[in-house]
Amino acid sequence: MTSHFSRRGFLATASASAAALALPRFALAADGFVNVYTGSDSNISDFWTNVILPGFKSVSPEARVRVVDAGDGAGLRAMADRAMAALGSDADPQVDLFEAYTPDQTEGSIDAGLWVNFAEAGIENLDKVNPAAKQTDFDLPYRGSQVLLAYDASRVAAEDAPKTWDEMTTWIHSNPGQFIYNRPDKGGSGGNFVRRAIHEANGRDPQKFTLENYSKDYAAETLPGAWELLNGLAPDLYEGGSYSSGNTQSIQLLAQGVVSMTPVWSDQVLQAIAMGVLPENTGLVQLQDLALCGGFSRITVPTNAANREVALQLAAYVLSADVQSKIITELGGFPGVSWDHVDGTLREKYADVIPASIPTFPGGGWDAAINDGWYRNVAPGLTRG
Repeated sequence: MTSHFSRRGFLATASASAAALALPRFALAADGFVNVYTGSDSNISDFWTNVILPGFKSVSPEARVRVVDAGDGAGLRAMADRAMAALGSDADPQVDLFEAYTPDQTEGSIDAGLWVNFAEAGIENLDKVNPAAKQTDFDLPYRGSQVLLAYDASRVAAEDAPKTWDEMTTWIHSNPGQFIYNRPDKGGSGGNFVRRAIHEANGRDPQKFTLENYSKDYAAETLPGAWELLNGLAPDLYEGGSYSSGNTQSIQLLAQGVVSMTPVWSDQVLQAIAMGVLPENTGLVQLQDLALCGGFSRITVPTNAANREVALQLAAYVLSADVQSKIITELGGFPGVSWDHVDGTLREKYADVIPASIPTFPGGGWDAAINDGWYRNVAPGLTRG
């Protein structure tokens, strides 16, 4: 997924908790605690500490769990390397559950047997996971974020909010100056809007783009159609072809009434509404012919975790309706389970943003090709940086 910092920067000071953890990182003894390692932002570690763990304590009073800040993805990889090195020995890897880590980040780890197979473990609530979010049996999607369209409900009626790419482009042309997206290298909301144009130009088939199939020749074959679509929109964008500097500025322009519609990250916009940055009646809609891209954060559990059974119970609890509903209301995220398994009032409230699909787009060589191609072909007058 796009980095949390880029789309949550404007929330950092407002949502930081005074109770943020100050635990040691890599020097924990095997003292009976379930060690949950996270490399995510403080709002995520706070959510685990202040919401998930007290709830888990109420259903498993004997369990002792602590959340440990690994710092970042490199810190998580270091812990996974430790668990990998400890396989087949009596050594305690000192980690029982990873938050926001996937098996592919540790080469050869699935074949080595490092990760619990959740399907074989048969944990409770596994059948509730959204099928569109599933990746492997060794990682458990528990929270997600997806790019949506946010609109000013005082200017745009709900029935006029676009639900397909064609409806959206028609709306943009019918309302010149009222739509903006950010530069694709400055934030994932604009970046994934550009990627939706790429999908549109290639038969709405996300499977045409993988890490493995990137090449300069294939990019030259598949990307120009998107540049044509985006150039067609440019004259009717804000100021005849202006682009915001990032996710945050797009939301600010919507909040100030400068534009009436913009792509946004789901978690960021829900937090902005909850904080009063945007009005309560801000409209949110997802394209239903093919949704804008998103992604999920996933739980993994090492097979050699000292407290594996309790870690699996915790993973199952995270998939419960209570926690999954709070991911929406308190974290501003999307549930990892199907929306049928969250609070009914939330299902009704966010009916227009429930995606029919959850497409993703690979990184690797595609990132530079997309960013470079956009500047060269869509916004040649802009200076990067």
